Amino acid sequence: MTRSLIIFSILFFIFTSCTKKETVNVINPEPDEVGMKFYQEGISALEEGDFFYASKIFSDAETNFLNIEMAAKSAILSSYSFYRINFYVESHENLKRFIRTYPASKYIPYAHYLITIISFEQILDEKKDLKPTRDSKKLIIEYLNKFPDTEYSIDLKFKLDLVNNQLAAKEMYVARYYMKTQKWIPAINRLKKVVDEYQETVFIEEALHRLVEVYYRLGLVKESEEAAKYLGYNYNSSEWYKKSYVILNKNYKLKDFDKSKKKKDDGLIKKVIKNILGKND
Repeated sequence: MTRSLIIFSILFFIFTSCTKKETVNVINPEPDEVGMKFYQEGISALEEGDFFYASKIFSDAETNFLNIEMAAKSAILSSYSFYRINFYVESHENLKRFIRTYPASKYIPYAHYLITIISFEQILDEKKDLKPTRDSKKLIIEYLNKFPDTEYSIDLKFKLDLVNNQLAAKEMYVARYYMKTQKWIPAINRLKKVVDEYQETVFIEEALHRLVEVYYRLGLVKESEEAAKYLGYNYNSSEWYKKSYVILNKNYKLKDFDKSKKKKDDGLIKKVIKNILGKND
């Protein structure tokens, strides 16, 4: 009997013995072990910048985890991965499902924050449809009311200022158009809206100056002077203040002034993801 025939005979004996005498128990890995395998693959994909694959593999991890905390973590990382490749619809839907499925998760504030950021990043410029801007403002205000003390609220307060500036920019854009076409009353209404509703924006000074211009052109000197006084009282170092007084007093001069700019660092989204992954360095 040849060696190969002996090996085949032994394998045949083992196989037939197992099938006849006992049932072979196939050991399946525990669900959490499978989930962890997918999770680690997702981490590797994140580190390599393959966010599309990461979004899918983290979803698989969530499905296999029995551990609620790890399932929730996988779900939020899947949503984040979708967000990173601008799959806003998929990320948004995943985040809403996350909120419904894991209402007690410690990542709930972050989920709402990411939904708000997705809305914010879809804002168009002031010459186009303002619905995304208004929707973003609504979400930001809702978040600040619901989670006023989170670290994300600081960032969203800053973004609320940007949104208000965008809305004010639209009013100014329309007001300038009305001024250009000499439709003075509609122009005044738009400018007054900026003064009344967007006092904290960068457009408040220009709006006051434009009111000085329009009122003066219409012969409403008293109203023009009142707008100039308000501008001078609150923004006496403004370039618009100087321009307004040039209108009211051709010989009036103001000293030049310096402008300062503030910079804002925005990295909360990545910072939180690092915390989720346990990377605090």
